[in-house]
Amino acid sequence: MAPHSYLELDEELSALAATGLYESREAFLSDAVHTLLAARPDLREAIACKLYEEGKVSLGRAAVWAGLTIDSMKAALARRGVLRQAPESPAETEAMARRALEAARRASP
Repeated sequence: MAPHSYLELDEELSALAATGLYESREAFLSDAVHTLLAARPDLREAIACKLYEEGKVSLGRAAVWAGLTIDSMKAALARRGVLRQAPESPAETEAMARRALEAARRASP
């Protein structure tokens, strides 16, 4: 398939909007991107990594968005050289760990 010029793409989008199959150009573009991302998990992963790197989503949210487990998301970030940083301070992380250990002790028989 030959590459499209911007003008050709604009004309095609205008013609598509005129068909009435989509309520707007934006609705079509949203559907097209959704379809592309469903077919290309590598793109979902790349976008999720970029959103995480920019601080726009958490690790968990990035994993869900990419359709990956947390461990797979961590591996994807590492492959792309994206450093992971917890938003919590070391003191907050330590306090959470203590609370988790205390809860585990209470739950043990």
